[in-house]
Amino acid sequence: MTSQYRVNYHLRSHKRDNLIEFIKGMLLTPFVLHPHDEESKATQEQENANRYAGIFGSIEMLIDEHRELLQAGIPTHSRLAKLVPSIGTFFTRLPLEAAFRRINRTNRISARKHVPPSFNDIRRILNMAQVMAIAPELQLVTFDGDMTLYADGQNFADDSPLTVLLIRLLRQGINVAIVTAAGYGTDAVRYEQRLSGLLRGFAKEELTPAQVARFYVLGGECNFLFRCRADYRLEFIDDTMYASSSLRSWTDSQVQQLLDVAEAELADCVRRLGINAQILRKPRAVGLVPHEELTREQLDECALSSQMALLRSQGAPKSEPCDVPIPFCAFNGGSDCWVDIGNKLIGVQILQEMIGSPPQATLHVGDQFLSTGNDFSTRAACCTCWIISPHETQGILTELDAILFQS
Repeated sequence: MTSQYRVNYHLRSHKRDNLIEFIKGMLLTPFVLHPHDEESKATQEQENANRYAGIFGSIEMLIDEHRELLQAGIPTHSRLAKLVPSIGTFFTRLPLEAAFRRINRTNRISARKHVPPSFNDIRRILNMAQVMAIAPELQLVTFDGDMTLYADGQNFADDSPLTVLLIRLLRQGINVAIVTAAGYGTDAVRYEQRLSGLLRGFAKEELTPAQVARFYVLGGECNFLFRCRADYRLEFIDDTMYASSSLRSWTDSQVQQLLDVAEAELADCVRRLGINAQILRKPRAVGLVPHEELTREQLDECALSSQMALLRSQGAPKSEPCDVPIPFCAFNGGSDCWVDIGNKLIGVQILQEMIGSPPQATLHVGDQFLSTGNDFSTRAACCTCWIISPHETQGILTELDAILFQS
C-alpha cells in the first residue's frame, strides 16, 4: 500500500495518510446513516459488515484500475488518482474486502455503535490485505528495528516470540533483513549485541549455513551491510561487493559537507527551541539526543528544519530527500532526531538487487511511515506493512506464517 505525500504543517495535520483518510471518510457514511436498532442487533451487525465490505470491495476495484493504468503509463487518469492525488504505486493487488471480513471476525468493527472505523482499523486491514496478497510470491522481508522487533533502544530479547517466526521464514527459503538507522560503522559486535537474542535463537535451533546466509543486517539506513555466517556471527560486506554506482559516487568530502549543514541546523534547533540536548556526529550521520523527553512536535520541527536545510544546500528546496545528488533521511526517531546519509529506500533496493527480489515479492515492516519517519521512503521500492509495536509485528508474521504453511 502506498500514499506518498509531503507534510506541510500549515496545510494539514502531520498525523495523516491520504489514502487511509479517504477510506475512513467512505466508511463514515454507513456508520452515520445506519444506526443500530436495539431490537435487531445481530441482523444490523451483519448488514453493517456487508456495507463496509462493499466499500472495501469498491476501493479494491479502484486500486485494480489504478494499477492497470500505471502499467499503461497513465496512472493520473485513474479514478483513484483523482480522488487521492498523492497516491503512489501498488506493487500487488490488495484483497481489501476479504481482509476486512477476516479482521472483522476478530475485532467486530461492524458491531460498534459509538466509534466509527478508525485510522488504526484501516491501517490493520491494509496490512492484512498486503500480507494475503504477497505471501505466495514472497522472497524478501525487511524490518525496522526499534519499535518493530524490540522496544525502543532495547536489544532483541532471548524470549521474544518473534524469534520462532523469523526462523520459520528462513526455513521457508525467504530472505530476512533488518534495515535500521542504528549506525555502528563496520563494528559487527555492536550489531550482534542488539540482536543477541535472535542470533542465540539461530544457534539453539541449529539453523544450517544456507539458512542463516539468508539473514542480513543493514545499518545506518543503507551504509553498513552484514550477513550471518555459519557460526551465527555477523560478517561485514564491503560496499564494493554490492553498492550501486550512485552510492559509490558519494565522496567522503561531500558526505562531511552535508553533515556539517545538518549539524549546524540541529544546533540552531537546540538554541531556538531551548532544548537540553547534545549533538552526536558519526561517519555517516548526525543526531540530536535530548537529555529530557521532548514532544513529538519538537522532534518533528528538528527533522523538518534539517530536511529543508539539506535540500537548500543541494540546490533543490522543492525536491524530496530521495531526489537530490546525495539522498538523505532526516527523521523523528520517537525520542531523538537523526539525519542519515542515504535512506531505507536505497537500503531495500541494495538488498533487492543482491537477492534478485522484485518489488512485488519484497515486504518492508516498520513503524515510521509518517513523512518525518525513516520507513516512509521504502514505499517507492516495495510493499509495506505499517505497524506500531513488536506485538503488531508478531501478528503480521503469525498471519503470514499461516498463509505460507497453508500453501
